[in-house]
Amino acid sequence: MGPILGLGMLAIEQMSKNIHNPRFSREINSTFSKTLRSKVNAYFKTNAISRNANANMVTKTVVMLSFFFVPIILLSSGLITSVWALFTAYLVAGFGMSGIGMGIMHDAIHGSYSRNKNVNTILGYTFNLIGANDAVWKVQHNVLHHSFTNIEHADDDINAPFFLRFSPHAKHYWLHRFQHIYIWFFYGISTISWITTKDFVRLTRYKNMGFFNKKHEFKKVLGSMIGWKLLYYTYALALPMIIVPQAWWLILLAFLSMHFVTGLLVSTVFQVAHIMPENEFPLPDKEGDMSDDWYSHQFNTTTNFSPKSKFLSWMIGGLNYQVEHHVLPDVCHIHYKKLTKIVAETAEEYGMEYHVKKNFGLAIMTHIKMLRLLGKKQTVIGQ
Repeated sequence: MGPILGLGMLAIEQMSKNIHNPRFSREINSTFSKTLRSKVNAYFKTNAISRNANANMVTKTVVMLSFFFVPIILLSSGLITSVWALFTAYLVAGFGMSGIGMGIMHDAIHGSYSRNKNVNTILGYTFNLIGANDAVWKVQHNVLHHSFTNIEHADDDINAPFFLRFSPHAKHYWLHRFQHIYIWFFYGISTISWITTKDFVRLTRYKNMGFFNKKHEFKKVLGSMIGWKLLYYTYALALPMIIVPQAWWLILLAFLSMHFVTGLLVSTVFQVAHIMPENEFPLPDKEGDMSDDWYSHQFNTTTNFSPKSKFLSWMIGGLNYQVEHHVLPDVCHIHYKKLTKIVAETAEEYGMEYHVKKNFGLAIMTHIKMLRLLGKKQTVIGQ
């Protein structure tokens, strides 16, 4: 298994019993991880820098938090009265919410923001402040997605409702032929679903999979989740409805617009990194064994995009360097650009694929192509 942080091997073993126990080879490319880690460690040592957040990362944190909280505070200050100002404030907050999710909490919950666990914990709570839940995300993302990327039933990121098909192994329905058209609406409403129902559904499901089974743990997480969500809805929606002198439905519509911006951006960024024609969707054999080692699996199922765009990388928390993130999840994203050469050269040395799209637009178009392929009944894609 790869160097995934904060997983808990007992939890993985319990969870694996319910997903056909995927096991990766320990013999194929067995020295790759040591070679890559040695090169990466040498980079940080030679340059005398930390693998965690630096001053630029701290500045980004302040900016992203400001992008979200300043408009929200203004909405509750009585200074915003017009419809255009109402929508502007919520839309700006939407970009800030995206920045918090992709550029702050993502590193914090991976444990890569700081060496100090308390700092990571506190910054991980920013996810709760925007309506989601850090404990559920840690299982969904750190454990299921990073451990079993693109494996049907194991990677929860490709486990979709019946009207969406993200894997060639998922059941096909006739309406999937149109999913490349209507999927953008569902990407847009994804965070609304997230903060209202999805967290509760997944918390229960993950408990049944073997997580949150310590004494009173489930009840504590559930109680905490309800408390955080009430806080979020209070300051992000209820207070503006009381203070802003506009119709309640206009304020609700502006609030939903904020989430649509966030959902569309976040979903697109995460999905174009894995739901691509060149990416594989392998399955374990009857005994639960995968044909590759874990690192090869990450390269085969992940795609980078826009490697030269500093602005995009800054905005989306370095998630355009998804390959680097998947093989080095304990390194803060602020360093990914400088590590791409090391990762790419080491991958070539060991005969691993290194997928990259030159810009975000091309990545989106290729993602659409993949959605259309998955919309066909007979889908033959890297399996």
